[in-house]
Amino acid sequence: MTRDARTTGPESAGTKRRIFPLLAVAGLAYVIDLCSKLLVVSRLEHHAPVQVIGTWMELRVSRNAGAAFSTGTAMTFVFTAIAAAVVVVIARLARKLYSTPWAVALGLLLGGAAGNLTDRLFRAPGHLQGAVVDFISVRGFSVMNLADWAIVCGGALIVLFSLLGWEMSGTARPDATAHGR
Repeated sequence: MTRDARTTGPESAGTKRRIFPLLAVAGLAYVIDLCSKLLVVSRLEHHAPVQVIGTWMELRVSRNAGAAFSTGTAMTFVFTAIAAAVVVVIARLARKLYSTPWAVALGLLLGGAAGNLTDRLFRAPGHLQGAVVDFISVRGFSVMNLADWAIVCGGALIVLFSLLGWEMSGTARPDATAHGR
């Protein structure tokens, strides 16, 4: 008879930390974001937008010194500090990470934060105030990049897992067992 890791805890069930999946997802999200930004800056900046889905979605390079929807453009340093804090918090949380779904969610969040942090650190004007390269323009909504999408998807998964009662430890909250976990 085997023990159920959801009810007995990760250590007693012999479950291992999920650091590799966390780092693999984060690394993949980061590399895809970085390569996409390098590609669109080299090929699309200072050119006409490229229509992807009619005029509803197009590729258009813009530099964003602010946060989502270009808010807070005068507070670039604050967004740099927030992105750095997210990276540090996730690194600390990795010690308690025994759940593969949580590793994927946190990996997306980490990779996206690291992608935008790289822009803040190394793109003009520099000095922790670089503008993030955005290029996916959705008419009437926003201009985003793949790091933003990774952050949103990771955040949505975290909310979902929390609502389902799934813990980073690989266990389920006692009140969540009635919900099928």
